[in-house]
Amino acid sequence: MAERKPIESWLTDMDGVLIHEGVPIPGADRFVARLRESGKPFLVLTNNSIYTPRDLHARLSRMGLEVPVENIWTSALATAQFLDDQRPGGTAYVIGEAGLTTALHDIGYILTDTAPDYVVLGETRTYSFEALTKAIRLIKDGARFIATNPDETGPSTEGVLPATGSVAALITKATGRDPYFVGKPNPLMMRAGLNAIGAHSESSAMIGDRMDTDVLAGLEAGMETFLVLTGVTGPGDVDRHPFRPSTIVDSIADLVERV
Repeated sequence: MAERKPIESWLTDMDGVLIHEGVPIPGADRFVARLRESGKPFLVLTNNSIYTPRDLHARLSRMGLEVPVENIWTSALATAQFLDDQRPGGTAYVIGEAGLTTALHDIGYILTDTAPDYVVLGETRTYSFEALTKAIRLIKDGARFIATNPDETGPSTEGVLPATGSVAALITKATGRDPYFVGKPNPLMMRAGLNAIGAHSESSAMIGDRMDTDVLAGLEAGMETFLVLTGVTGPGDVDRHPFRPSTIVDSIADLVERV
């Protein structure tokens, strides 16, 4: 195996790595502080498209994690960048929250339910039957189907919630059209994030708590990968996958000295 270059930039997932159900994971504050002191490029990533980077900055700040807005990269931002590259100045029918609609407005997209170029599905806590019906009809009429991320469930204090991937499956069943997922594990999201901070995959690391999104995305983007055991994936789950992370650690606290 070829020897990897020293890690010069870091990408880390948010939920399950830095925070868990609204509470900072021990060591997360020291890790973020160490990143900022080092001057190395870094990003905090999330497949959740509900919040804008400013929202997430404020949320993390209240928990004692000082992550600048420009160091937060969401599936909503990646989706907007992808659409801007594919069809600048286009139109979209959107099911989602402020994180997604703001990102699309910022690239000059018009949000409409009349013959849109795209139907864009994101995360929301209030999926409505009316909105889903409209999306299905628009896709059947020719709109291209895009989804921010493939996560089938998301966390909450009451337990798991259906997420974008599950709702996308419903739309696919009704239309026969599969969406293009922009978020992790699509390496497109990782490469776009690396470009945003001027970093390169061969000298970057990805930290995550999920094998099927975080580790896979980092692996396919050519990055060194670290799996933490404070989120979705447990020690017994790793061998169920046909790929492995570069390193497995108990938590983010174990990586502070690596920065």
